Amino acid sequence: MKKLLTLAAGATLVGQTFAFHAGADPAVTSSDSDSLRLDTFVFTEVYSVATTPVKDQNKSGTCWCFAGTSFFEDEILRKGGDTMDLSEMFTVRNCYADKADRFVRMYGTTNLAAGGSILDVPYVWKKYGAMPEQAYAGLEYGEKKHVHGELDNGLRAFVSAVQKKPNKKISTAWRKAVDGILDAYLGEVPATFTYNGKTYTPRSFADATGINPDDYVALTSFTHYPFYEDYIFDVPDNWLNGKYMNIPLEELKAVTDNALKNGYPVVWAADVSEPGFKWREGVAMIPKGKDEADMNGTELSRWVKLTANERQNDRYKFSGPVAEIEVTQELRQEMYDSQETTDDHGMELVGIATDQTGKPYYKVKNSWDNTQKYGGFFYCSEPYFLAKTLNILVHKDAVPKDIAKKIGLKK
Repeated sequence: MKKLLTLAAGATLVGQTFAFHAGADPAVTSSDSDSLRLDTFVFTEVYSVATTPVKDQNKSGTCWCFAGTSFFEDEILRKGGDTMDLSEMFTVRNCYADKADRFVRMYGTTNLAAGGSILDVPYVWKKYGAMPEQAYAGLEYGEKKHVHGELDNGLRAFVSAVQKKPNKKISTAWRKAVDGILDAYLGEVPATFTYNGKTYTPRSFADATGINPDDYVALTSFTHYPFYEDYIFDVPDNWLNGKYMNIPLEELKAVTDNALKNGYPVVWAADVSEPGFKWREGVAMIPKGKDEADMNGTELSRWVKLTANERQNDRYKFSGPVAEIEVTQELRQEMYDSQETTDDHGMELVGIATDQTGKPYYKVKNSWDNTQKYGGFFYCSEPYFLAKTLNILVHKDAVPKDIAKKIGLKK
């Protein structure tokens, strides 16, 4: 494919600084005085990965696909290819069909929902191929943006009815009915299509991009399984029973940092249900809170009987850099075991930045449109990343050699 000379392949060292004050334009370059303020955030991007425009999953539970698709678009850029707008709904449709099939074969004991994992896009890419957005937008039901409530509930109701075997056995027709539902909402998948004047099948199109799904590795870090072994990641949305390599937390961070510093994007599955995840403000942090013992005997506790909930809310009333918790492997595990950390959302890491105090953050590309303060991006602090990451997906060449050797990764 034609090369784009305007895009750098690999990470770019940048010096852009962005300040946000209440009611201000977040794209305004900060002044020297801004950098000393702690009632606002001033982010300076240090490493930046070339990335395609932010998209909008709208009212659909398909973050996993938007993250994985954006990741492959950016991998194509990293390899020197053109900017591409790939179809998310081609992947979603194939996953819907395969989830339905597995649900019936497993007597209704597997997950049949809109959610998915970071392994789903490589899975579809390898098994079915890929398509550009212009060939398969998946909007055949009177909406301009994705709205999947009716589709999700209708498909689940039908497949659940099939699984109950009202005819005492499974018929030969039900899969055609599933295809009919998916055709009605997302559209029939064309056998061939034309892109930039050339005719492709989904398989030949995927192959022409230069993406090899086998080049990517999924990593996680929890202590209920041994390190340096892979295991079936135990969340409902891992409907494929995909395996993730388990490594220590410091090495998970080392892989992520090495990737971003060398131009490799990273798919990031994380918990965004935390009160410190402030989407509109464009930042995610876990501030350090006061211990109950510290409150006893204070003048505040004498005159104001604050509830635990009020103290918790006060902890998250930050508008600039604050002290954060120290995250250990043990604390991370406790959060996961207690389900304080949940499998919420798939996104993409596309850079590293610092605030005005020098603290590092990861620049995150989301799929909730570009109308937010940073145009659909936000900055995640290092403690938030360490505590709330479920798993990552990255090209195997982005894994440092010493870690690659430990996990038996062949480059």
